[in-house]
Amino acid sequence: MRILLSTFTTALSIAALCEAQTKHILMTDQSHMDVYAPITTSEPTLADLLTVHTIGSIWYDYAREVEPISLRLSDTSPSSKSTLFVPVNKAIMALHRKPHEGPAGDDVEITDDKAKVNVERWVSAHIVPTAPLDMATERAYPTLLDGHDVFFKRTTETGEEWQQYTLNANICIVSKAPASNGDIYFIDGVLDV
Repeated sequence: MRILLSTFTTALSIAALCEAQTKHILMTDQSHMDVYAPITTSEPTLADLLTVHTIGSIWYDYAREVEPISLRLSDTSPSSKSTLFVPVNKAIMALHRKPHEGPAGDDVEITDDKAKVNVERWVSAHIVPTAPLDMATERAYPTLLDGHDVFFKRTTETGEEWQQYTLNANICIVSKAPASNGDIYFIDGVLDV
């Protein structure tokens, strides 16, 4: 009985000692830990808005396939501000040749590599690497696709500023969404590549 009691007392002492050491280790470790503080912005990024605005989900699906562009849409550094001209889903669905197929007259066999190049060209033609844009200025804005520009043409004097203009003379702007790293203009057409 005395051995049993002694063993029980020793076990309790060891348990208490382990608990005290564990608390000390946890307290010590916590005092040396860096505190995690997430980076927050007051506005969502372009990627955040494209996730929410399903009107342009097909374009966003293509954009996510192009890694540098996908990263750009989430980047909040000042050098990565962009203006996106996102065709609404019905405009993309109405295309005779889908973006991965390339432009009309391109009779090259569509391989995975060729499809990636076609998608990157098409998505890049819808991005101006600066924001905000001055619609009233009569000038062309170069897109990420070399040799392709966009310009605004005033068609009315009423409504929000973006409602007063068309893009490249005949594409209507459906809506605008500002983001922390640029602006999105949803358009009812597709820019030619």
